[in-house]
Amino acid sequence: MAENFWTLPNGITLVRILLTPLLFALPWHHGRWWSGVIALAFLLVSLTDVLDGYLARSYGQETRIGKLLDPLADKLLVMTALFMLVAVGRIPPWALPLVVVILGREFAVTGLRGIAGTQGVAIGASGLGKWKAGFQIAALTALLIHWPLLGLPAHEIGLVLLVIATALSSISGYAYMRDYFQHS
Repeated sequence: MAENFWTLPNGITLVRILLTPLLFALPWHHGRWWSGVIALAFLLVSLTDVLDGYLARSYGQETRIGKLLDPLADKLLVMTALFMLVAVGRIPPWALPLVVVILGREFAVTGLRGIAGTQGVAIGASGLGKWKAGFQIAALTALLIHWPLLGLPAHEIGLVLLVIATALSSISGYAYMRDYFQHS
């Protein structure tokens, strides 16, 4: 039985994917005002993840393609933001290992989900994975803002949140791997 691809939650996920390239504007528009605009756009696009998941569950519109596209859209958004922040120098050299750990974890968990999917096993987001995602979005938003905001050092706050997000990425990635291999 074929499932309907064109659901509202899947449409929102596709919009998230299509809006991700907006982050490529960062190197050309990185002053205080533009940084704020790009950060706000990133945050709003990121929050559509909560909306599409809520709608899919609430209205019985969960689809196999949605379960594949949703985490890929999230990873695409996070990875693009990380690459662009590195490109414009908002992630200092000492923090590059944090980026490598986050990217490595995202690739590993995506691969694990792909392998599990071929076995008919769906690996959903864990509570720790959701915390990881929240800290990543907060860190990246603050790093995209970059300039002091409301008297707070957004860039420095973003770096602290990136450290926390990296720790949560490592722990949750390990938990996904452990759980998969214990049950396979």
